Amino acid sequence: MITFDQVTIAYDDAPGPALRDVDLTVDEGELCLVVGHTGVGKSTLLGAVNGLVPHFTGGTLHGRVTVDGRDTAHHPPRELADVVGVVGQDPLDGFVTDTVEEELAYAMEQLAVPPATMRKRVEETLDLLGLAELRHRALYELSGGQQQRVAIGSVLTAHPRVLVLDEPTSALDPTAAEEVLSAVTRLVHDLGVTVLMAEHRLERVVQYADRVIHLPGDGRARIGDPADILRSSDIAPPIVELGRAAHWDPLPLSIRDARRSAAPLRRSLADTAPESVRPAGQGERTRLVTARGVTVTHQGVPAVRQVDLDLHAGEVTALMGRNGSGKSSLLWALQGSGPRRAGKVAVADGETTSDPHDLPAARARTLVGLVPQTPSDLLYLESVTQELEQADRETATGERARTLLDRLAPGIDDRTHPRDLSEGQKLALVLAIQLSAAPRVLLLDEPTRGLDYRAKAALVGAVDALAAEGRAVVVSTHDVEFAARAADRVVVMAEGDIVADGPTADVIVASPVFAPQTAKILAPLPFLTVGQVAAALDRTDPGEPT
Repeated sequence: MITFDQVTIAYDDAPGPALRDVDLTVDEGELCLVVGHTGVGKSTLLGAVNGLVPHFTGGTLHGRVTVDGRDTAHHPPRELADVVGVVGQDPLDGFVTDTVEEELAYAMEQLAVPPATMRKRVEETLDLLGLAELRHRALYELSGGQQQRVAIGSVLTAHPRVLVLDEPTSALDPTAAEEVLSAVTRLVHDLGVTVLMAEHRLERVVQYADRVIHLPGDGRARIGDPADILRSSDIAPPIVELGRAAHWDPLPLSIRDARRSAAPLRRSLADTAPESVRPAGQGERTRLVTARGVTVTHQGVPAVRQVDLDLHAGEVTALMGRNGSGKSSLLWALQGSGPRRAGKVAVADGETTSDPHDLPAARARTLVGLVPQTPSDLLYLESVTQELEQADRETATGERARTLLDRLAPGIDDRTHPRDLSEGQKLALVLAIQLSAAPRVLLLDEPTRGLDYRAKAALVGAVDALAAEGRAVVVSTHDVEFAARAADRVVVMAEGDIVADGPTADVIVASPVFAPQTAKILAPLPFLTVGQVAAALDRTDPGEPT
């Protein structure tokens, strides 16, 4: 169905080819997962399938890419629309109508599909993806998982034989991600659709993949069985890392298979207490934020309901909950920029306390810094150095922004346009800008979105360092693996209320939705991360592979 024949793709301003001598075939009805660190060419590989590369991105393509027998070099994307459907990271970016039913019909209108056929296909797609009850709903009213299913449905109505998905679960909570992946696997198994999917959160998707394409970073590509590729790859989900540490063979890719292999490991660790994921604080932590009765409404609909919350110096708090539970609204209310219908927020300000909502924006930044879900929303100048110098001019109280950026992400060229940075570099730049104001409280809204495992490990280190400096850090996230590694405390929200608040191990292990892979595999043992298991194995010295 998809063939790359000695494909090399190079861009004029790049030091080397994005793809080099790629030779692979993806068969009909196969779900193929594309993995690799940020910047290794995954987007180029996906874009070459529907002709976006090089027709719209520029660059030079050597070799031949064919999809269902069509050479993409001679067929631009509009001539491949009936064969290849593409769904990006953010479904809202691709919507062009107002309601679910209209969005499902739009692509067929562009392809001049007869009205009777359009009606039939819309009904089939509504049933296939479980969207029938939402057909008349406005797109902006839908949850993240529902929007992603509508985005997939909007390309399915054209009956493509190939579906290209770029990080389809990156913005979704665990339950919504399962909904989307269930829909995708149904397309593969029941309709024979070929799916090419790039995803950083491999723990969510690897168990569904028929094969894996690994891009190691030198422009080349390896394709093969998921267990074979991931056993030796430099990028792997926790379940694979645990299998490596325990020397399991064959390597399990699902929780069910891993639990079957883990019985000897659980026995060897039964009398071993895991090390703390984060170092314990020294003595009682100073309270930096006191929020009481915080209420936020949007167009009369409650988003946050009478929330009470305290934040302490040196503490990292993970704010979790399904899409639409009120996490972002709460963060903006705490920072002071967002609307607040009722309640008070008191932030330690020297010997007194202040409410950021009552202060000028520049002054509020010195108390509470916030990095939004899309960091580039705060980047509006033409180069990295302009952004850093502007931050220094606005707040002269903290460390220079350039020094902070070099600590978080060294090596970023001053002349680079901010929007040309990788997602991890953009996050580091905005973090440096916010930290230049020296706030004691830092709020991060979905900072792991678009980050690979290596970048997330660097973010864990940055969060640890911020907490060690005596700051209170709150991370709103759907990434349960990140929360397990980075947070002292987890606060779970649902429908605007806080429904759980406690130490990380107590809250996430008790939840079948928010538990990380290691906790699910080794339950009832209290291990959260592969690092804890590896350290325990070193101490117990089991001798024989587990």
